[in-house]
Amino acid sequence: MWDFATEPEFQRKLDWMAAFVRDECEPLDLLFPHGGDPYDVTNKASRAVLRPLQERVREQGLWACHLSPDLGGQGYGQLKLALMNEILGRSYWAPTVFGTAAPDTGNAEILAMYGTEEQRTRYLQPLLDGEIVSCFSMTEPQGGADPKEFACRATRDGDTWVIEGEKWFSSNARYASFLIALVVTDPDAAPHQRMSMFIIPSETPGIEIIRNVATVNERDELDEGIHAYIRYNQVRVPADAMLGAPGEGFKVAQSRLGGGRVHHAMRVVGKCQRAFDMMCERALSRRTQGRVLAEHQFVQGFIADSAIQLQQFRLLVLQTAWIIDNQPHGAARTHIAMCKVALAQVLHDIVQRSLHLHGSLGITHETPLAEWWAALPQLALADGPTEVHKATVAKRVLRGYQPAPGLFPTEHIPARRAAARERYASILEEFGV
Repeated sequence: MWDFATEPEFQRKLDWMAAFVRDECEPLDLLFPHGGDPYDVTNKASRAVLRPLQERVREQGLWACHLSPDLGGQGYGQLKLALMNEILGRSYWAPTVFGTAAPDTGNAEILAMYGTEEQRTRYLQPLLDGEIVSCFSMTEPQGGADPKEFACRATRDGDTWVIEGEKWFSSNARYASFLIALVVTDPDAAPHQRMSMFIIPSETPGIEIIRNVATVNERDELDEGIHAYIRYNQVRVPADAMLGAPGEGFKVAQSRLGGGRVHHAMRVVGKCQRAFDMMCERALSRRTQGRVLAEHQFVQGFIADSAIQLQQFRLLVLQTAWIIDNQPHGAARTHIAMCKVALAQVLHDIVQRSLHLHGSLGITHETPLAEWWAALPQLALADGPTEVHKATVAKRVLRGYQPAPGLFPTEHIPARRAAARERYASILEEFGV
């Protein structure tokens, strides 16, 4: 059955989270605003603020809630996680405070499913405890996010694998204790069976960070980039560094990417809501042409369009979460892709309108809107370009359709009218129609 209600006990947790994120996490965004700050475990000042907040989250039983109970989580389903992530999406630091920051969440799931006992002890538990951070090293400079174009390769040499090649935009490599890399191990196999996944300790000889690439909200001259351009120069790892079986790298990657995409969409709901809240407050606070902004029809249109878009997107995300919880594995794939496509457009539209209503203030760094606006192109590329997900949606939707059986469409009026007349011929003849 469909139910839009939230049980009172869980609603109390959500209420606590909303107040905590507003009062405790959002100030961290202002004190430590750089993109790498949540991941820099060597920053003593940020950790001194962070650790007590994380302990308060643990006391509430809200730490790392995406995990199963055997890994220290609460075993919440995706629908509850959606309601929680809406709140976390309001603050850049909030996922770190609550133990749900990417890419560590996905990497933890990979280690839990495919890591050895030694790897789980060495890396998984400290990762779950928030003591270290990790890197996901997948895309390549010549192939982007298309694994069929990957060239970084691992070859077997006795009891070791030797990794050679380059990776682009490897998240948080400069702070990571380990990297999880997707590389080619059988170039002659079918496209999705060419690759394998490896865990690589960051101190392994041969890992060369060519540069840390600054994105639109970061500055090269201040070395603020947190996405690394990496060369793996004869990097040797033991045979048991492979996560999963040979050729299963794509499968292992997909086990983390689907969940990551829908959680990303959940958090975008929260960011959209915050931008919308700012828009409404501005509309009631600012006057022009003798009236408050909220009395002008253009502004009313901004608010109505934003409210409708946000509600439509939120319901899509919640339905996707419900499908993951209640239907067989893989049933939500189309809906996850739909969320990925929609999130960039919805955030673009709502942030644009909110920024516009704030006028010159909106394009300064005295509100968060300018930073959110600048990051929008990155959002449309993260976890795969929007166009790839649109193609996925179209292909999967079209599986439920067939070509027209004849020369004309099935909705061809002359043919349907003739069929209707034939069906009711006796009645039509009786009444002379």
